[in-house]
Amino acid sequence: MRQRTASILWRAGIAVALITAIGLLPWVSHTDPARTVLKARSADRDPTPEMLRDIRVQLGLDAGPFHLLGDWLGGLWRGDFGTSWLSGGQVGPAVLQALGVSLLLMGVALVVAAVTAALICARTLWLGGRRRTAGGTGSAVLAAVPEFLTATVLATVVGVQLGWLPALGWYGPRWTVLPALALGLPAGAVLGRLLDDLLPGAFAEPWARSAAARGLPRRTIARQALRRSLPGLLPNTGLFVVGLTGGAVAVEQIFDIPGLGRTTLQAALAQDLPVLQAGTLLLVLLATAATGLAHLGTRLLTGPALRDGALPTPHRTTTPARSLQPLLHAGLLLGVIALGLPRDPLALDTRARLQPPTRSHPFGTDALGRDLLARVAHGALDTLLLALALGAVALITGVLLGLVPRLSGPLVDTVTALPPVLVALLVTAVAGSGAATPALAVAAVAWAPLAAHTSALLRQERAALHLTATRALGAGPGYLLRHELLPAILPPVTRHALLRLPGIALSLASLAFLGLGAQPPSPEWGLLLAENQPYAERAPWAVLAPAALLALLGALAVTAAGGVRLPGRRTREPAAS
Repeated sequence: MRQRTASILWRAGIAVALITAIGLLPWVSHTDPARTVLKARSADRDPTPEMLRDIRVQLGLDAGPFHLLGDWLGGLWRGDFGTSWLSGGQVGPAVLQALGVSLLLMGVALVVAAVTAALICARTLWLGGRRRTAGGTGSAVLAAVPEFLTATVLATVVGVQLGWLPALGWYGPRWTVLPALALGLPAGAVLGRLLDDLLPGAFAEPWARSAAARGLPRRTIARQALRRSLPGLLPNTGLFVVGLTGGAVAVEQIFDIPGLGRTTLQAALAQDLPVLQAGTLLLVLLATAATGLAHLGTRLLTGPALRDGALPTPHRTTTPARSLQPLLHAGLLLGVIALGLPRDPLALDTRARLQPPTRSHPFGTDALGRDLLARVAHGALDTLLLALALGAVALITGVLLGLVPRLSGPLVDTVTALPPVLVALLVTAVAGSGAATPALAVAAVAWAPLAAHTSALLRQERAALHLTATRALGAGPGYLLRHELLPAILPPVTRHALLRLPGIALSLASLAFLGLGAQPPSPEWGLLLAENQPYAERAPWAVLAPAALLALLGALAVTAAGGVRLPGRRTREPAAS
């Protein structure tokens, strides 16, 4: 009871600290909110000193940030979220309406993600947990194609050209299909790969082999193996719930959806602090609720075995299947980079604008006549090296914090509640804009899924029978950590980190797509996609070139992740039932 109370107080303290930091933004960034508010209200009027003074008095800015924050927090007890600095209307109804829109979109996207994950795991379930010697390229492509690019293609082709579904607005259930597909397909691909990684260990447990030997139906064994694997996946599912709600800013922008992520982003850009604070608070509460449901689901699925230390370990060291796919993907990616590096990515030729692929321009040209092969190759150096560095930092940070779940749990909930775009805006306000802004923003949030995964695996491994026996023989915490816990946890978390590598590159691309970070004429991949998106229908090769390399990076990450194993206990591969 005492630990639960401490956890609740710790989470509440983090939420208050976050809200306080947001309330201090204008003073930390040394900007004048009165100027931003005046520009948003009336862009044509000049900011005279008298006019700015009147706005400060009206908003209460002269009283200081802590007075404003106290008034806002005091209103929460009465259900009052404050008054918008821009519209003058009540914040509560508008933000709650945006939350309802995002929850509906998130629900449909979760259905899409669940179907996608089920299709990815279907073959492993059917084969009784035997590892595939190859494959995963299709799921890698789904996970690596940017959400905003998927949204653009769906809106242009399905919505505009074919006219099957509406492409803009939010007026009913039919308007949810295309954005839900854009959000759910990548999320389902990642969740499917993570679940597919857990299933072989479940099928290798003694109960599964005994059930197969007694002739139980394959369907029954597969259903129980799925139930056995889900507890290790539920924490990351909770993170996806929040990500699909607050992190869908680019998709909401493309489809003109008045969701919570877009509302919070617009409030941050306009320095409308009451709306920004209310949106952030709702995202934090949503993250807390999702995490609580994930923990409850874990307890219901696992039962008293988690408490009594009666679980067999599902994390077993096996001999990885040999495959040439990682070498082929890496060779192809390096070949494209090597061919493009000798070319000039900034050379302009206005007579060769938007040319299709030719011998002189294998990837075609962009709207200014620049060679796309040169631009994607030079942009790959920055994008890939930065993504690798951020992935390594996220892995180390996630494992270290995941090993202390009482400390990291509330931090994971809070960090996950913040969309990377909002984090980038916070970083920009404090540290200024620049090329490092996306890296700092992504580094601030990329560790959270890995920490949640580490904590989930640690909880199950601590309840394993072999750990209980080793502890009974006198093994200390240090020995258990080095010889039992880390060998069981590090391989799946490292594979998860590799699966997240395209996602890190996508986050950098998304921030550049929304105008944060790299600026023209930089050949960064996200900026290339943003620059060429208006010409996607007329010159699709301008968008397909960077998108194809992102998909290739995803395929490389997935196939390479399959070979990550650490020395440890050797077990037989489970036989097909």
